[in-house]
Amino acid sequence: MYNVVGVRFKRAGKIYYFDPVDWPVQKDQHVIVETARGIEYGKVVIGPKTVGEHDVVLPLKKVIRIATDVDGQLVENNRQAAKDALGVCLDKIRSHQLKMKLVDVEYTFDRNKIIFYFTAEGRVDFRELVKDLASVFRTRIELRQIGVRDEAKMLGGIGPCGRVLCCSSWLGDFEPVSIKMAKDQNLSLNPTKISGLCGRLMCCLKYEHDNYESVKEELPSVGKLVVTSYGEGKVVGLNNGERKVHVQLFELGKVKELLFDDVVVK
Repeated sequence: MYNVVGVRFKRAGKIYYFDPVDWPVQKDQHVIVETARGIEYGKVVIGPKTVGEHDVVLPLKKVIRIATDVDGQLVENNRQAAKDALGVCLDKIRSHQLKMKLVDVEYTFDRNKIIFYFTAEGRVDFRELVKDLASVFRTRIELRQIGVRDEAKMLGGIGPCGRVLCCSSWLGDFEPVSIKMAKDQNLSLNPTKISGLCGRLMCCLKYEHDNYESVKEELPSVGKLVVTSYGEGKVVGLNNGERKVHVQLFELGKVKELLFDDVVVK
């Protein structure tokens, strides 16, 4: 068992576990931690707790110390410097005529590295660009190609539902989403109806899918012959969300929506 705290480095970012050592770390505090990228500044979103070995990635990194106001000001300065660096990089991209879209720029806490996030349709030879950027910023340069879902998460926006994008407001990890999920929920398969701002299937198709799957196992499938209080009929449609079935009644010659409990499979 391991005593850990959960730390997040970006809004709606992934949560990582760290060993608090002997620091009296509490939820909502900011801490300085050691990561694979170097020394970083993050927010504690999960207070001290004990987890099993299968829940952590070993070796477990440690909390170096609790952050101070000076650290917070340094982070703010880094953000401002990153905005300036974005403009410089855009000019360099144009001068090299590279087919890439710069999305975001980020300094590590200790300014040991500056990371440029970009999207592109294919591979990009940015070796000369890296040399130019290194000569300007005098630090380690990393250009990281990301996907369209990551781009939407970084830039944010308003989804088709009228709310702030899940990925940029609270969704820590992307989960696989398939067209089968839309079919199981009887949604229109029109791409404009089930796609998010990123152009991929909306993440929210995943949220209720497990419930639809469990209900689907209980409901009679389309085409099944059933007996109802109105007589015999055939299932022609399902309403999984409300646990109802659409039955073509033989005697009445019309379709009626009935509760699942009112229907018996022959």
